[in-house]
Amino acid sequence: MPIVNRVAALSDEMAAWRHDFHENPELLYEVHRTAGIVADRLREFGCDEVVTGIGRTGVVGVIRGRKNTSGKTIGLRADMDALPIEETSGVPYASKIPGKMHACGHDGHTAMLLGAAKYLTETRNFDGTAIVIFQPAEEGGAGGKAMVDDGLMTRWGIQEVYGLHNMPGLPEGHFATTPGPMLASSDTVQITIHGKGGHAGAAPHEAIDSVLIGAQVINALQSIVARNVDPLKSAVISITMFQAGTAFNIIPETVKLAGTVRTLDPEVRDLVERRIAEVADNTARAYGGRAETNYTRLYPVTLNHAREAGIAAEIARDVVGADRVNERVTPVMGGEDFAFMLEARPGAFVFLGMGDGPMCHHPAYKFNDNILGHGASYWVRLVEKQMPAG
Repeated sequence: MPIVNRVAALSDEMAAWRHDFHENPELLYEVHRTAGIVADRLREFGCDEVVTGIGRTGVVGVIRGRKNTSGKTIGLRADMDALPIEETSGVPYASKIPGKMHACGHDGHTAMLLGAAKYLTETRNFDGTAIVIFQPAEEGGAGGKAMVDDGLMTRWGIQEVYGLHNMPGLPEGHFATTPGPMLASSDTVQITIHGKGGHAGAAPHEAIDSVLIGAQVINALQSIVARNVDPLKSAVISITMFQAGTAFNIIPETVKLAGTVRTLDPEVRDLVERRIAEVADNTARAYGGRAETNYTRLYPVTLNHAREAGIAAEIARDVVGADRVNERVTPVMGGEDFAFMLEARPGAFVFLGMGDGPMCHHPAYKFNDNILGHGASYWVRLVEKQMPAG
């Protein structure tokens, strides 16, 4: 079954919604304009219930089918927030807000789900309830967790939940998913190195060089992945910040390191967290200093449930054909807070190909409007096939 005809007819409208969101990006939980427009649209479409303020600024729309004998309720999730990036894409509808940009395509995700919601409220050709979920703060704010903690799943009795993300580099209109790990856990680490300040030129021997220690710690941390993690499993430790010193001739008292950690396995996550603290402090002590480690767990592994991943792949095949669906894609080491929803309920996450172009989080990133119909059709077919009206 190809792209739904009625959804295809909504393509220009979905693109217009997206361009408006793109021109007016909002960050984290401050998505007041976006959420307001989404809520207004859902009311105009005729959703049976529209609730705002879930997870602070999230929006939920309830769409009941022509029948409700199945007792089944499925959640469909899109994210709404942008990134603190100065846009260089050159599109005519570029961001009007300095330093803010939809560089990850959440404007497209929102437009797709709005298109699906419009179709579903018009037709209601299913037996059960569809819950459309518009989430804030995916980009580092754990908005998915906030919505779950605010009763998202229990309040509406959601039994399964599905998410979607655009993917530059995957051919346009192709889908990819997999059972098990789909994206990595995403954590942060901050390490403070304590040494002893001194004169860098005249008396370095009287100091304990925190800069030297910091450099050795960065090198030593890579041994965790190389020698502690099973080579058949995945982990990434990237130190991306090194803050030290106030003058060229002074050895600073302290150095601050910070970075990100990614894993695909909960046991590996535990191992890496423990070893980072041990390696950092033991390395620092070898040079006469000490290290304090602050490890913060942000997003868990995005773990697709096997049955639901199979359903997602089947629906994608209905929309684009079997030759355009990869149902055993290699996991990606990026993070995604849809993971919190998958911890709360069975479900699956899929990638939708954008074709060639800059990757997400790049200032020249451009969303491909050609895939809006593919995404909206996927949502529609997911509801209609999972809850057939009979």
